Amino acid sequence: MGVGKSTVGQLLAERLGVGYRDTDEDIVTAEGRAIADIFVAEGEPVFRAIEKRAVRTALAEHEGVLALGGGAILDAETRGLLAGRQVVYLSMDVEEAVKRTGLNAARPLLAINPRKQWRELMEARRHLYEEVATAVVATDDRTPEEVTQAALDALELKEA
Repeated sequence: MGVGKSTVGQLLAERLGVGYRDTDEDIVTAEGRAIADIFVAEGEPVFRAIEKRAVRTALAEHEGVLALGGGAILDAETRGLLAGRQVVYLSMDVEEAVKRTGLNAARPLLAINPRKQWRELMEARRHLYEEVATAVVATDDRTPEEVTQAALDALELKEA
């Protein structure tokens, strides 16, 4: 959350000359409501099922840069679908997250004690991000352009 996946994803797509797609945006469009509203009204399990379908569809339809929501990798089937693909895990520490988001934005999983919850989420998820990642790129104290270049270098991709 707040790592810059949308910004960096768009920059990567632009520099590679391919399309960009974000599964969170797909979900909002398909559901006609914000992700936070889905969490509140339906609960996390319903959202995760919607997210799983959105990721599966996007992976089947889209050949460019695809940004996934931070919890997408919680699903083992989704992790399996990512196997063999180039996946960049954009990492940051909690202090950087505070600087970027204030940890007070509309983040349904961070509603109470955001710093503690962010740390717990990362402890639970980090190994899953690393499991699917082809490359890990730290975003702390870097501009989106620097992160984009680091991702290109890590994946050994050339610009279009």
